Amino acid sequence: MESPFDVLQIDAGADDETVEEAYRRRVMEAHPDQGGSIAEFRAVRTAYETLQAGYDPDAEPESGDRDSAARQQRARSTVTYLNYDVLGDFGWQVDDADLFEKAAASDLDRVDYGEFEVDPGETLLEGAETAGYAWPFACRGGACANCAVMLVDGELSMPVNHVLPAEMMERNIRLCCNGMPITDELKVVYNLKHMPELEDLLLPPRPFEQAHPND
Repeated sequence: MESPFDVLQIDAGADDETVEEAYRRRVMEAHPDQGGSIAEFRAVRTAYETLQAGYDPDAEPESGDRDSAARQQRARSTVTYLNYDVLGDFGWQVDDADLFEKAAASDLDRVDYGEFEVDPGETLLEGAETAGYAWPFACRGGACANCAVMLVDGELSMPVNHVLPAEMMERNIRLCCNGMPITDELKVVYNLKHMPELEDLLLPPRPFEQAHPND
């Protein structure tokens, strides 16, 4: 099977900057919306995750199952989420340092507050969907703000962003459609599409009903 360097089309031992640049290029080439395939898109993401986790070609299992090995090199990310829609109901501010403590003490519905895990190689949106939630999105390609979230703790690797200006990035606003958790824990406020600042960055949404977990 191809090494992660081969998948990203770079020389073995490339530095972090080269890896990041190659990933940004390859993930766009492999995106289904750009003529690629889901399998190729996932292979590119897995290759990037493998290198981020500290790839050691000499330690690979002889079976060649790099996908499984890559997923085992880093634990799942635990995501704690809060629905932006409930902030107005309680008079909370999104930049309140105690926001998540208040949410934890408020007996919110699991649609509005809770926790799920994201596998290595999954985007935040995919992790939410795998957990049974229907978070809002429209393009899945980083071209609108329908899927925007605010990072309260942790970080996402977001290879494609065609819409968020620098000032919003500085406010820790990210796109969950292609943002992959790169920290063990993540706290996010999701459903930011209702923020007035994002109004001009939205696309007509796909049908979206309020999320619910699968029981």
